Amino acid sequence: MTDSPSVPNDSPIDGRYAWVRLAITLTVAMIGGVGLWSVVVVLPRVEAEFGADRAAASLPYAFTMLGFALGGIMMGRMVDRYGVLRPLIFGACCIAIGYIGTGMAQSLWQFTIGHAILIGLLGSSITFGPLIADVSHWFEKRRGIAVAVAASGSYLAGTVWPPIVEAMMDAIGWRQTHMAIGLFALATLIPLAFLLRRRPPHQTISTARPTGAPRVEPELLDTGLPKPVLQGLLIVAGFACCVAMSMPQVHIVAYCLDLGIDSGRGAEMLSLMLATGIVSRLAFGAIADRIGPFKTLLLASGLQTLALLLFLPFDSLISLYVVSALFGLSQGGIVPTYALIIRKVFPGSQAGTRVSIVLAATMIGMGAGGWISGALYDLTLSYQAAFLNGVAWNVLNIVIAVFLLYRISGTPGGRPAPAAA
Repeated sequence: MTDSPSVPNDSPIDGRYAWVRLAITLTVAMIGGVGLWSVVVVLPRVEAEFGADRAAASLPYAFTMLGFALGGIMMGRMVDRYGVLRPLIFGACCIAIGYIGTGMAQSLWQFTIGHAILIGLLGSSITFGPLIADVSHWFEKRRGIAVAVAASGSYLAGTVWPPIVEAMMDAIGWRQTHMAIGLFALATLIPLAFLLRRRPPHQTISTARPTGAPRVEPELLDTGLPKPVLQGLLIVAGFACCVAMSMPQVHIVAYCLDLGIDSGRGAEMLSLMLATGIVSRLAFGAIADRIGPFKTLLLASGLQTLALLLFLPFDSLISLYVVSALFGLSQGGIVPTYALIIRKVFPGSQAGTRVSIVLAATMIGMGAGGWISGALYDLTLSYQAAFLNGVAWNVLNIVIAVFLLYRISGTPGGRPAPAAA
């Protein structure tokens, strides 16, 4: 059984070009992913400048994630149809306009709309789900690790950008920092987009196929579930795991301030969390190549639950650094497994759309979880309830992972479904 269509012997799948393309994709995701993390670092300053409470100040992040999620679906469809080049150029221009515009915002709502529409919906959305789906077409034997590397772009962005943004804001102010980010994204993403203009192998094969010849699809695993139900379960699982994931990632800087710890230390914890998340994604990608994505999802989700619980008893400076690192090591492998599961149960020709839909659910979960945590803080003046809320959502993710694993456990490799014609 294979995970990709039959291709000629000179196919670039798993070849040198595939790895070069993966490296370029990782760079694009790291630069374009700034939209996911700069808004976290600027949260306390926006809260102070616009006189907002914690829940209101969390809205820019929530709406950015919502726009990012919906934009990922739209961009995924475009990538399935046209390839990466045009959507990525369009997204780079929108990121630039969005950052320059939010740098001039005179109200919280202007700031929120700029982030949600220009940066989230139309800009950074191309640099996550659609690119992960695109990478999955160029690998077969090492698809797990390749998808993990591509998915690590968002975490690499979270590792690199927060300390840079924090330092720039201290030096020139948050408004000028936003404008500088916009110009940098425009200057770098457009040249990189042209390096990704080559179309995916399955589109090339489809174009070369003689008229009337049958279209060959990979052999898929049969869960016995209707496809809409299976897609729906993956959407719920993605949403649930990222509501849990969002609490430390979105509020770690504000949480540190409440504990009397400098915001710069909070930004460092966020970077540490995401740096170890990269290690986690690579490790779980290799694990998925060995034990399969279903078992990997269950393993990673269980470890994230344990790591969340560690935030409850430990709140000193050193212990928070340690727990942040452990949280990153536990949760980084969850999101890429959804892309791998989709490639196991849905045709590759639908990957861009279906992967983007599930990853959109994860982004909506991040946004909703960030807002819910802020609201729970306003109600209780403590983040304890927010951490427990995350644990509860993570338990739901574990239940779905167990159910899916049970559905494909009839044979060692799952139940192969007849190849689609």
